[in-house]
Amino acid sequence: MGVQAHRATRSTKPADVTRRWYVLDAEGQVLGRIATRIATILRGKHKAEFTPHVDTGDFVIVINAEKVRLTGNKLDQKIYHSHSGWMGSIKSITAGKLLSGAHADRVVRNAVRGMLPKNSLGRQMGSKLKVYSGPDHPHAAQKPEVLSLG
Repeated sequence: MGVQAHRATRSTKPADVTRRWYVLDAEGQVLGRIATRIATILRGKHKAEFTPHVDTGDFVIVINAEKVRLTGNKLDQKIYHSHSGWMGSIKSITAGKLLSGAHADRVVRNAVRGMLPKNSLGRQMGSKLKVYSGPDHPHAAQKPEVLSLG
């Protein structure tokens, strides 16, 4: 029997990562469908050099977050809670009120954050997500590519 040569698994180093910028128009898109695609890109799982313990993901810009679509009765029934830690300070708001208010970007941000790892690496990945309620964003200098959901 011949001896097989040992091949080491190649692990990507943080210095080897090249980051690209993508822009996604959320108008009329279903929230969960775009959130899974965004989370995949933020983690870097769409790349061949994906490494679980290294942030290999790209930047994602989401525009028109206020026009995202929620299926079923989620506009009235989905509730977001926030708590400061003090007794009796829990605040609750429905998805419909949050989308129509000044913080419509939080709906997309929360959906994506729930799909990222719950550790310091996940928080680092979440910082590469830029969400804007309207159609304008200040990242034109990065020359973002249009992201298709196909």
